Amino acid sequence: MPELPEVEALKDFLTDNLVGHEIVRVLPVAISVLKTYDPPPSAIEGHEVAAVHRHGKFLDIATDGGPHFVTHLARAGWLQWKDRLPDGPPRPGKGPLALRVALETGAGFDLTEAGTQKRLAVYLVADPQQVPGVARLGPDPLAEDFDEARLAALLRGERRQLKGALRDQSLIAGVGNAYSDEVLHAAKMSPFKLAASLTPEETARLYEALRTTLTDAVERSRGLAAGRLKAEKKSGLRVHGRAGEACPVCGDTIREVSFSDSSLQYCPTCQTGGKPLADRRMSRLLK
Repeated sequence: MPELPEVEALKDFLTDNLVGHEIVRVLPVAISVLKTYDPPPSAIEGHEVAAVHRHGKFLDIATDGGPHFVTHLARAGWLQWKDRLPDGPPRPGKGPLALRVALETGAGFDLTEAGTQKRLAVYLVADPQQVPGVARLGPDPLAEDFDEARLAALLRGERRQLKGALRDQSLIAGVGNAYSDEVLHAAKMSPFKLAASLTPEETARLYEALRTTLTDAVERSRGLAAGRLKAEKKSGLRVHGRAGEACPVCGDTIREVSFSDSSLQYCPTCQTGGKPLADRRMSRLLK
């Protein structure tokens, strides 16, 4: 799933390639991708792109005098840029293509989604706050006003484990499964530690890990073409998706805890005092 760093890089890429250009055609291929119907996709046609914004994991293409095109790439979605789009309309039901956006230059992008769980979402709205997922977002962890005190206030009274709290978009926007693993590894904290139990020193350590991990990932992705962002994300991860490999910090074997629809990875030496976490959904907290 694209998370804050990749969506931020996509925002920068689209700013360079879309702003100032006219959208001449929006072609939905999979009807499931459209989450709004009024205004229709055609309402954005003939409008120039004025700006591209990011809200958490949402991309927001703002047009001059027209609606906002807001998309969430979900778990298996992606944006594929094409300097020259294929001639002729795309054929429904053939491959992962969900929606195509064409510019007056002949360039444009495809939104694609692999797999059978169709969660890729596109909204045409007058205001991004009309998108429920955007309206409920918590603060952006890279915003200038997101300081250590803000993080402490968010976690105060949070009875959930750190892993779940960091992934909650209404608490902190933009962090998903991969980067929550990376942040907790950098902070040397168990994913099962209760968020409300953090001491001031631990909160400071978590804040530093959160900001540094996300900032470094954004910098690694900056300037890359859209097609290279997935590979860059994977290459920069230290523990997520690397179960069975050696921890790059201490050399211990990276372990995994599996759930019904996801998994987490961690280093026992760095994060749990050398104790492996029980690999079942109701694992007990290891501090």
